[in-house]
Amino acid sequence: MANKIKLRTAPGKYSIRAAGAVLGESSNVIELSEGDMTPVLYVPRTDLAMAFFDKTDTSTHCPHKGDATYYTLEAKSGPIPDAAWSYETPHKGLEAIAGHLAFYPDKVTVEEV
Repeated sequence: MANKIKLRTAPGKYSIRAAGAVLGESSNVIELSEGDMTPVLYVPRTDLAMAFFDKTDTSTHCPHKGDATYYTLEAKSGPIPDAAWSYETPHKGLEAIAGHLAFYPDKVTVEEV
């Protein structure tokens, strides 16, 4: 599967929103495609309001990408647990997604503007 993971710079500018708030905008989004799964967008932390995100104790392991850490979004309406994840030290060949967050689409909206 690792050889089926493809990274590319997603064209355009993206808005990241949740719970009625804009969390960031970025023109530096990376799209990760893995096999026949839906592509995932990774947004640089430098383009996000990281003050709204708290790292949680949740972690998972992907044999192809590495260990993922999770973040709860502290929204005005209340916390949104594990709304985002990140590969702090992804496996070789995927280093470009380090320092980026990906989001669960039912919790955070990432859309091209």
